[in-house]
Amino acid sequence: MELLVCVINREEELERVLAGFVELEITGATVISSEGMGRFVSQGELPVLAGLQSVIDAARPQNTTVFSVIADPQKLEAAVAMIQQVCGDLGAPGTGIVFTVPVGRAFGLAAGLNRDGAPQAS
Repeated sequence: MELLVCVINREEELERVLAGFVELEITGATVISSEGMGRFVSQGELPVLAGLQSVIDAARPQNTTVFSVIADPQKLEAAVAMIQQVCGDLGAPGTGIVFTVPVGRAFGLAAGLNRDGAPQAS
């Protein structure tokens, strides 16, 4: 069982990634807005008038981070391949990042998975 983490730099690709998850029968994921360190630091520490801060914040590009615990190794590999197809070459700047982390135990997962991540017997 692995935690798949996908940071998508282009917001318009999120819908295609989530549709790909559905096609792969990956039914559980958490999506959050996020901001990369480089974008945050590039704003510098210059004082900004309070009234202009909301305009600057609205113009600042956002990332989207998707988390999904996936027990099936084949689904995990298919998900990574699909993300690379949708987002493009992840080695290129500005496309995003994908990584996985082993999960020893998980609680509160969608029906169909045991605590150890193995599919439940039907």
